[in-house]
Amino acid sequence: MTQKSGFVGLDVGKFEIYVYVSKTGAAFAVPNTPTGHAKLQAKLGPPLSQIIALEPTGGYEWAVWKALDIAGYDVRQVSAAHVRAFARATGALAKTDPVDARLIAEFMAFRPHCGRRLPAEKLRHLNALSTKRRQLVELRKRLKCQIQQHHDAELIDLDTELLDLLSHQIKVLDDAVQTQIRADSQMKQHAKILRSIPGIGPVLCAVLIGEMPELGSISDKQIAALAGVAPINNDSGRNDGKRTIKGGRYNVRCLLYQAALVASTHNPHLKAFAKRLKEKGKPHKVILIAVARKLLVIANALVAKNQLWRTN
Repeated sequence: MTQKSGFVGLDVGKFEIYVYVSKTGAAFAVPNTPTGHAKLQAKLGPPLSQIIALEPTGGYEWAVWKALDIAGYDVRQVSAAHVRAFARATGALAKTDPVDARLIAEFMAFRPHCGRRLPAEKLRHLNALSTKRRQLVELRKRLKCQIQQHHDAELIDLDTELLDLLSHQIKVLDDAVQTQIRADSQMKQHAKILRSIPGIGPVLCAVLIGEMPELGSISDKQIAALAGVAPINNDSGRNDGKRTIKGGRYNVRCLLYQAALVASTHNPHLKAFAKRLKEKGKPHKVILIAVARKLLVIANALVAKNQLWRTN
């Protein structure tokens, strides 16, 4: 890997992007607009031996990330939690946009190999569809609770009409997700492999393809850690602490947990695995997390081998 000599931190907001260049100490701000993105490139100069880092900001970072990536810059998205932990470790208590930009650059200099690069366009579109579907499902869940609390016929009619609309839109998004997957040969093959595994349905399949592009290319321990289902040690001296899970990709972890409920009943291999853990006296939630991790490991292995699930 080429040695990087400069690190740039971007604190991206809705209207402005605060920039810090570690090599020169320059700090400035540009608008978060196409004109501002062009101005940023002009100030940074040619994309030589520098890494640009930014945090996730709810979508405001996508436009500048894409513009810089197209221009050839090495742009990474880093964890906001990791940057804040780094800030506390260095004694940086103040939090302003310019300070955050400097801390992001310093964190990237401290860990130059971390962060993820811009996902492919097809994956970004698939993730956008899956995210919107998840939001609508959450809205529908809340609306169903509200309908049960109403006693006014007029309000019930309004909510029922809205419920039908949400259900229709969710169906439209489901179809759009499947169309997107079928349009790409690699995603189609991965979906075929994943759907062959009892316990993985169309929703989890789409999220694994979109939000876990590393599937099939890294080790079982690494994929479990990325999804947040790997047990984290908590030992000190002679004391063996309780293992817990933490971090990882929240949406993937939630869906894996739900899939584990199904897989522990309908997947013969995982059903037997869950039974063995239960006979050892493991708590129910521990068993489900173990099943979720095993389900992900199986998916990772089958995608790596380009092989369908076989019961035996």
